[in-house]
Amino acid sequence: MNFTNFLDWRAKHISNQKFIYILSLITGVGCALAAYLLKSIIHLIQTFVTQLTNNEINYWYLIFPAIGIAIASFFVRRIVRDDISHGVTKILYAISQHKAIIKVHNCYSSVIASAITIGFGGSVGAEAPMVLTGSAIGSNLGKAFRMDQHTLMLLVGCGAAGAIGGIFKAPIAGVTFVMEVLLIDFTMSSIIPLLITSVTATSLSYFFSGSDYMFAFSDYKSFSLARVPYIIILGIVCGLVALYFTRGMNFLEGIFKRLKSPQIKLIIGGLMLGGLIFLFPPLYGEGYDTIISLLANNSDDTFAQSIFRNYKSESWGIIVYLGLIVFFKIFATAATNGAGGTGGVFAPSLFVGCLTGFIVAEVFCILGFDMPHQNFALAGMAGLMSAVMHAPLTGIFLIAELTGGYDLFMTLMITSTIAYITIIIFEPHSLYAMRLAQKGELLTHHKDRAVLTLMKMDNVIEKDFLTVSPEMNLGELVKVISQSHRNIFPVVEHYTNKLVGIVFLDEVRNIMFQPRLYDRFTVYKLMSIPPAKINVDMSMDRVMDIFEQSGAWNLPVVDDKGAYVGFVSKSKIFNIYRNVLVNFSEE
Repeated sequence: MNFTNFLDWRAKHISNQKFIYILSLITGVGCALAAYLLKSIIHLIQTFVTQLTNNEINYWYLIFPAIGIAIASFFVRRIVRDDISHGVTKILYAISQHKAIIKVHNCYSSVIASAITIGFGGSVGAEAPMVLTGSAIGSNLGKAFRMDQHTLMLLVGCGAAGAIGGIFKAPIAGVTFVMEVLLIDFTMSSIIPLLITSVTATSLSYFFSGSDYMFAFSDYKSFSLARVPYIIILGIVCGLVALYFTRGMNFLEGIFKRLKSPQIKLIIGGLMLGGLIFLFPPLYGEGYDTIISLLANNSDDTFAQSIFRNYKSESWGIIVYLGLIVFFKIFATAATNGAGGTGGVFAPSLFVGCLTGFIVAEVFCILGFDMPHQNFALAGMAGLMSAVMHAPLTGIFLIAELTGGYDLFMTLMITSTIAYITIIIFEPHSLYAMRLAQKGELLTHHKDRAVLTLMKMDNVIEKDFLTVSPEMNLGELVKVISQSHRNIFPVVEHYTNKLVGIVFLDEVRNIMFQPRLYDRFTVYKLMSIPPAKINVDMSMDRVMDIFEQSGAWNLPVVDDKGAYVGFVSKSKIFNIYRNVLVNFSEE
């Protein structure tokens, strides 16, 4: 039986919904295997690097991160030959613009590149590359079995949920992440495949690595109403730190993007990263050892192999030291990715959140308010992740599942909610989404906006309008009118094709049947200036805004040089909108 025959057999004997369940199960298995492989390679490389010296100061930190980035960069540029950075952003782009199609190499390339980058000390996380890997597994399974676009989108979400479940052992967080960050329109029939993939990946992860929590957490204080005002302050601080994290990362990545030479990027990024890790060893890798130490209220371990270790017994020394790490973390992360490494911001946001919570608790203690450091470190992780990703439910459930801190749900909920509210006052999009939002390529939970994003300018531009030149007289214009079935005539310059105006049939109807006027009027005298012009590269979201502001039903389209391209009409947009909406909402 060849594959085509199998597809025919499947269509006859297995319903589409049941087959989706099967594919979601297979996707979960693939995600778990990929997550285990990724964590194993990272651990293997890190063990080699960190045990290379037992000195109080590890000078290898100055060069090993750059070596890892160089190897990963070579792999991406020479072997993969594609951009695999910003994993979650690439998934959002695939959903918005590529019909949920993700390239085959993403099933393995992100795992290899991120494992090398992080293992050698790159200050990024493995989770976003893993999410891209999981989504690529789901997408390519769907393509292989000829599934429709709506199912492909669902399988991409399944892969992301399985990736979170597999790498964090957090099945609920995997589903909420997909709901909040990736997809748009959910029904109960689409929730079930997400649960299947997430639970499958998590179960296999338990099988591979045991049932222990990723960050074991037991020494905490029960929730108290008396601490609510301080928790609210923590949430505000997390929101503001997340704003710094989001905008700072975007700014620094923009600087590296303007550097064209990969070698220059590697030198600058490698030197910056190596120097920062040497000064602040907790910046090495994902930083999970630091999180474990702070959740145990043991800040001394963060000073290990640091030149600032003499200040670890002073409260102000701890605050300044950890504060500097929070400040420089975005520099280390941006340097890692900007220099050619591969990694995400999941782990950095957890890391910065943990330090932020610990610092806030330490400040309160100095001021005479005894606050539990572990509780605040835990809540800080939830708050910062919620704010950076604009996903409060994901932050709440992820931290509860990572640590077993279910008894502190109220603390997590308050911190996450306040942090999220704080950041959206200043920044409407998450770090993942802001790059696409700036280009008008982002799908959102607002269905009207999402459908407009799926629509393309090429499909709505009408080019069957007959053009006229400004020098034509009325007689020549009447001849053109007689040959056209349109009542609008764009006026363009003969040599440059630049649009200079529009002639409306209604405005010349009263004189077009008077031959004595044919030589008296020119098109230049009869034309009107359009109320607005649309650029051919504009997003449909922006086009609709212009229509609303101008009150027009037809608007000309021009290129960057002002040359005439065609017209866009509201009626054409509405017709295409209805068709896209039907396909978008189909189960």
